[in-house]
Amino acid sequence: MKEQQTVYVVDDDEGIRDGLSLLLEIDGHVVKMYSNAVDFLDDYDSKMSGCLILDIRMPRMTGLDLQKRLKTLGSNLPIIFITGHGDIPMAVEAMRQGAIDFIRKPFREQDLLDRINQALTIDSSRSVKQHELNLRLNKLLLLSEREKQIFERVARGEMNKAIAYDLGISERTVEVHRSQVMKKLEVRTLAELVRFKLEQEIIESE
Repeated sequence: MKEQQTVYVVDDDEGIRDGLSLLLEIDGHVVKMYSNAVDFLDDYDSKMSGCLILDIRMPRMTGLDLQKRLKTLGSNLPIIFITGHGDIPMAVEAMRQGAIDFIRKPFREQDLLDRINQALTIDSSRSVKQHELNLRLNKLLLLSEREKQIFERVARGEMNKAIAYDLGISERTVEVHRSQVMKKLEVRTLAELVRFKLEQEIIESE
């Protein structure tokens, strides 16, 4: 089960952290503060839900380095960067790497709150889609071992006759298993079956 949405703030400036903590809590957000990227990374969990407010220039590990590390971990947390004037080229690079926005210091409080609300909406939408996808993939547990074999081969585009020969069963038996696979996975066409397989591979590769 996913955690409640939290606004995670990573900034080495204590004054910025204190100000953001007060602002966000008054606005009704659950907030968690970190003085450096390493501490956040130590705390990171794939179940985290919400968004990440991230300073670009920090000692030990920069905001960009943390963004790249989270990407390798498969994190979907929306990231908003806080940047100084001289950090704009890095902020643009951060956007190319998947950050949803960057805000220049000093920033208007309402601008930041608006972007945070947008980020939380994006996170919520991703969570719903991920939940729906997981429910779909759980249907694979309904398949017998033979049905899994048929599913894998049909999704690769193999013909019933070739599958039957390789498995040492009749073509009619393959057709029966294939029909059961499509019924259990609740797909109606070969295209939907292939798409189901692709979704499974994407999830397993993350």
